[in-house]
Amino acid sequence: MKKMSIGDIIRKYNLVILLLVFIIIASVLSPNFLTARNFLNLLQQSSITGVVAIGMTLVIILGGIDLSVGSVAAFAGMITAIMINGGFHPVIAVAAGLVLGAALGGISGILAARFQLPDFIATLAMMEAARGAALLVTSGVPVFGLTGGFRFIGGGFVKGVSVSGIIWILLTILVMLMLKYTSFGRSLYAIGGNKEAAMLSGIKVKRNYAITYIICAGLAAFGGILTASWLAAGQPTACDGMELDAIAAAVIGGASLSGGMGTVVGTFGGVFLLQIITNIFNLIGLESSYQQIAKGAIIVMALLLNKSVMNKKS
Repeated sequence: MKKMSIGDIIRKYNLVILLLVFIIIASVLSPNFLTARNFLNLLQQSSITGVVAIGMTLVIILGGIDLSVGSVAAFAGMITAIMINGGFHPVIAVAAGLVLGAALGGISGILAARFQLPDFIATLAMMEAARGAALLVTSGVPVFGLTGGFRFIGGGFVKGVSVSGIIWILLTILVMLMLKYTSFGRSLYAIGGNKEAAMLSGIKVKRNYAITYIICAGLAAFGGILTASWLAAGQPTACDGMELDAIAAAVIGGASLSGGMGTVVGTFGGVFLLQIITNIFNLIGLESSYQQIAKGAIIVMALLLNKSVMNKKS
């Protein structure tokens, strides 16, 4: 068996190494960082982005990109909030928000798969349209007063663990199993690796493309609903920039923007890493503008590492 070099180890376990490095840095800056309570707080703070990032990972594995997830999340959250304020049962309101998100994802998927529009353009158009719709439905005014059982899914706790965090973990496990053990999951890697070869092998590329975008937008809508639950309000400007965080988490977690590569477990770690980095920046009092610059540099490093891994495999 060939002995792994230090470079090979760094390439293979780069996410684990980065997590350990930043955990050590955070522990030095704050003695309370390595506590169960703090990690539970990190889980809650990461959960909504984590849910959205799961869907983004599927799209990236497919070889696509979805820039509309933040806007879809805001629109679905607004519709859910409006319906609850209008007297609808929270279950019905949540279901309506999810259906809306899935429908918007279906439109993006059909535009990309059947009409051959570039994913970037199709989802950019949806990003603008969904954000505009979120502002239009209440003329840009937030919907307040969301109370009762609806607040539980985004702001509730079960024995000290946030419900949204539990949902994120369960969804990660479910999608991980789907990718590994179902023909649909395996087909995403095949399509992302070589779309023409996948089509010739009998995989229904256009159908799976549309389904993947439906799943992604549905999860984005769920993220928007969790946000509305957590804030106890529907905010038309909520989740702004969430698509960038979701893409960053997937890339840091090992997904390749060229397609055919990535895992939701890696994305889970990527989301956690970004949240830890944010906490470190806050601890040292770094301004938000510098935080964005630092995050950009980290994303570039992750891309370079991913490219190095792909070159090594080839």
